[in-house]
Amino acid sequence: METKNVKIEVADPTTLGLFGLAIVTLVASSQKMELTSGLSFVMVWAIFLGGVAQIIASLFDFKHNNLFGATAFSAYGLFWVGMAMSWLIKLGCFGETLAQAVDVKQLGFVFVGYMLLTIVFTISGLKMSKAMFVLLVLIVVLFLGLALDSFGCGHGWHAVAAYAELAISLLTFYILAAKYLNSFFGKNIVPVGSPILK
Repeated sequence: METKNVKIEVADPTTLGLFGLAIVTLVASSQKMELTSGLSFVMVWAIFLGGVAQIIASLFDFKHNNLFGATAFSAYGLFWVGMAMSWLIKLGCFGETLAQAVDVKQLGFVFVGYMLLTIVFTISGLKMSKAMFVLLVLIVVLFLGLALDSFGCGHGWHAVAAYAELAISLLTFYILAAKYLNSFFGKNIVPVGSPILK
């Protein structure tokens, strides 16, 4: 019996994953900077854009054999789903027992773990574009600020996280534009910078 391997071509999912990251960090940073208030609408975008969109992108990156995209989009996508669930617990949506048992320092350890993961990504970012490397550095700063704020090291770290998150959103929109437009037009019209390490 003859066996045939069928290769199914799928489009590069990077722009979808980047859009998910850009939107959720834009909305979340507005709340941290007190331009908006509450978490009710932040949660929607955390679940669907921060979570679902990035997880979809990760699944297709697994098909593309893109280790970085698959790992990063799935890890960050699940982060936002986890954050939305944490906010729901804090707001008492799962009952007062869980809400009263919240210890924000536990989130601090989550942020430390994600910071360590992002440091690993940042090292690999030396072989990506300069824009991607800077984006990963900003994500490290975000998780550092979130962790130290959760551990009660001063409100200044909350501000560091807020501005890092806004910068992440804006830079992600830029990288998204570069990825989409450069691919669409077949030439480099939005520069992202050559890798630091060849």
